[in-house]
Amino acid sequence: MAAVSIALAFSFDYLKQNQSKKFSLSSRYPSLYSSRSRHRSNLRFASLPSSPHSPSISTATETGEEESTGRYDFLEETFRTGRFLSNAELEKLKSLEGFAYFQELESGTMWVRVMRQEEMDSTVSLLAESFGESMMLPSGYQSVLRFLVKQYLIERREVLPHAVTLVGFFRRKASDGDEEEVVEMAGTVEVCLDKRGANASPPSPTPPKESPYVCNMTVKEDLRRRGIGWHLLKASEELITQLSPSKDVYLHCRMVDEAPFSMYKKAGYEVVKTDTVLVLLMLQRRKHLMRKKLPPSTISPSDTDDMVESDNELTSSVNV
Repeated sequence: MAAVSIALAFSFDYLKQNQSKKFSLSSRYPSLYSSRSRHRSNLRFASLPSSPHSPSISTATETGEEESTGRYDFLEETFRTGRFLSNAELEKLKSLEGFAYFQELESGTMWVRVMRQEEMDSTVSLLAESFGESMMLPSGYQSVLRFLVKQYLIERREVLPHAVTLVGFFRRKASDGDEEEVVEMAGTVEVCLDKRGANASPPSPTPPKESPYVCNMTVKEDLRRRGIGWHLLKASEELITQLSPSKDVYLHCRMVDEAPFSMYKKAGYEVVKTDTVLVLLMLQRRKHLMRKKLPPSTISPSDTDDMVESDNELTSSVNV
């Protein structure tokens, strides 16, 4: 079964009702940034760089009059939203760019960071394969799924830094006879940090829009049963602890998915509401809305030590 928790803004039910009709990855670890903005204007426009060597941001006052222009080399193209940003939003973007979660597993090393723009197609393929498998769609629908998922990810990138897609990478330990270790994309998860990043059409039961929400979690099929799903969840919680004022985290879990439910319970999530049987009339599975209250942050954004290790398995948690 696919390891995935879906909360897309579009519906896959349409596809179900009309059935009659090696990744290219960045293998480097993310850089950690500690630079601070030296400009204090109220609004800034995060523009695309005019050249690869001269990224810049135009600053503007609340009246709309341009005040100054400065270089912001700490922002990669992935984090340039093309819209006006407040000082607080810029600080969050810097934190997102430097965010990294590391964990040593029995069979290799895992790390989680924000999805880069060049990794979108790999992430799309991973999600589409999981969605198709969980929904038991014919293979011919894969191209349609990829198109819909990519449009969704493009739209979600526009709300940075209020919501973000994380990707996990796994480096297998070299076995006897292997000359080098292989790095591959292992999974992905989406984190909505506040009301501005909330999904426009969340699954039922509806979580509070002002609270952090974890969704769209999936693990590559041949890398399951290694604790990767558990650490995607812990990385999401770590990011929420650092960047969100609200510490009440919500997620959905289908009632039929016993393994993910056990994992969430072990992680400290409790059921706050469950779908009624009426959702079956809309060809949807009944789901639990679960919540966990995170403790206050006691570490800096660049500190990735003391991560909790687990052998839990994420098998399937699809909200359709």
